[in-house]
Amino acid sequence: MIMLWSTTMIPQARPSACIQSSSSCSSSTAFQVFYLCCSFGIMSIGSGGIRASSMAFGTDQLKVRDSSKSSVPLERYFGWYYATTSIAVLFAMSCIVYMQDHLGWKIGFGILVVLMFVTVLSFFLASPFYIKVKSEANFLISFAQVAVATYRNRNTSLLSESTSMAYHHQKGSALIVPSDYLRFLNKACTIRYRGQYSSADEIDLDSWNVCTVDQVEDLKAVIRVIPLWSTGAIMCVNLNQPSFPVIQARSMDRHITSWFEIPAGSFGTFITLAFILWVVAYDRLIIPMASWIIRKPVRLSPKQRMGIGIFLSIFAQATMAIIEFFRREMAIEEGLSGDTDAVVKMSAMWLLLPNCLNGIAEALNIVAQNEFFFSEFPRSMSCVALTLRGVGMSAGSLLAAFILSFVDKISTSGGNMSWVPSNINQGRYDYYYWVLAGISAVNLMYFGMCSWTYGPEAEESKVNVIEDHQLASTHSS
Repeated sequence: MIMLWSTTMIPQARPSACIQSSSSCSSSTAFQVFYLCCSFGIMSIGSGGIRASSMAFGTDQLKVRDSSKSSVPLERYFGWYYATTSIAVLFAMSCIVYMQDHLGWKIGFGILVVLMFVTVLSFFLASPFYIKVKSEANFLISFAQVAVATYRNRNTSLLSESTSMAYHHQKGSALIVPSDYLRFLNKACTIRYRGQYSSADEIDLDSWNVCTVDQVEDLKAVIRVIPLWSTGAIMCVNLNQPSFPVIQARSMDRHITSWFEIPAGSFGTFITLAFILWVVAYDRLIIPMASWIIRKPVRLSPKQRMGIGIFLSIFAQATMAIIEFFRREMAIEEGLSGDTDAVVKMSAMWLLLPNCLNGIAEALNIVAQNEFFFSEFPRSMSCVALTLRGVGMSAGSLLAAFILSFVDKISTSGGNMSWVPSNINQGRYDYYYWVLAGISAVNLMYFGMCSWTYGPEAEESKVNVIEDHQLASTHSS
C-alpha cells in the first residue's frame, strides 16, 4: 500500500498530467509501469497469505478452546467472518471511494496505508494471546509421496477383500482400510508382502514407497471435490467484472436527489449489501419461518445452495444484458454514441436489481462452498478446505480475463467494432453479458452432473446411516 500510495506522492512514479487544452497525454514509462505492477504484486502475495490462512487460523482457536462436539461455535464464527469481511468491503466501496473521488488519490490511498498499519500493529500486539497449533506435514509433499508410491507400486495387485494387515496406517488412526473410490491409489499404502518391513518406524522412513491410509484418503478427498470446485470458479467469472458495471453506471443518471450523486464505483456496494442482508435473513428469518410453517427443521444442503446461487447468477447477467440494451438504444436516440463521457437520461437505479441478484448468488454459492469443503475434508485438512474458495476466485479472475480477451478478439475479426471498446455507447456490452449468461447456464448443467456424480454429502451419509439403524431396530422389535 505504501508503494501504491507513493505513486500519488512522487511525480516521477506516475505519468505527467494530461494537457486539457490539447487533449494530449504522455504515456507512462517502463519503470512507472514496473513500479505500479510491483505494488500490485506485493499486495496480491500479502492478501493471498491472509485470505488463505485467516479463517483456518480462527477455527484453530475455536477447536482448541471448545471441548464440546457442537458445531454451533464454528457456524457462528463463519457467519461473523463473512459479515465483518463484507462490512469491510462495503466501507471500502462506499466511504473510501467517496473520499478518493472528492479528496483525491493522495488522501484516499493515505487512509488505506494508515488502516493497514493499524491492522498489522494490532495483529502483532495480540500475537501472544493466540493459540498456535503445531503445523503438520506439508500437504503438497504428502500428495507427491502418494503419487510416487502409487507409480512405484503400479504392479502390485490389490486384494479383493481389504484387511487392515494389508495396508499401512497411522498408529491410533480411525482409517485403517482405504475406500474403494479411486481404488488404484490404494497401491500407495499397500504392504506388498508380509514381513516387508520389520517395524512401523521402518515403514515411516520409507514414505516415498509406502504411504499411510490417511495420506491416500486426503488426496482422494481433494480429487473428488475438484469438479464441484470448478463450478464455483466458473461462477466467479461473473463476480470478476468490476469495471464494466462502473462504466455502465458512469453513463447513467446516478442522482438520488438534486444535490447527491452516487459515485459510479460505489454501485458495487449494493452487491455487498445484498450479500450481508441475505446471510442474516437466511439464518435468522427464512430458515426459522420455513421450519415453523412445515413444523419440522428445514435446511438447505450446501450443494443445494451452490446450485441456487449459480441459477441466480444466470438471471443477474441476463438482467444486465437487458438493461444495457435499452441504455445503448437511448444513447443512440439522444445522439450520444460518439461521446465517451455522455450521460443518458436513464436512472442508474436499474442496476440495483442485477447487483442484488449477484450479491444473493454470491452469498448462497460461496458460503456454501466453504461449508461443503470444510465438512467433506478430514479435520486435518481444514486449512486446505478453507483455501479452495480463494483459489477458485483467483481462477475465476484469470478465466474472466481470458473470456474478455477471447470475446474482444472474435468480435473484432473482419474489421468489425469490438463488443467491449472503451466507448460503451459504440460497443455491444449487452452481447458480452449474454455470453456470460450462456456460460452460467452451461455451468448450471455441469454442476448438476457433478453433484449427481459426487453422491451424498458427508452429513447426508450420516443421516442415512442413522435412519437405516432406526429402521433396522424397528423391524427387529
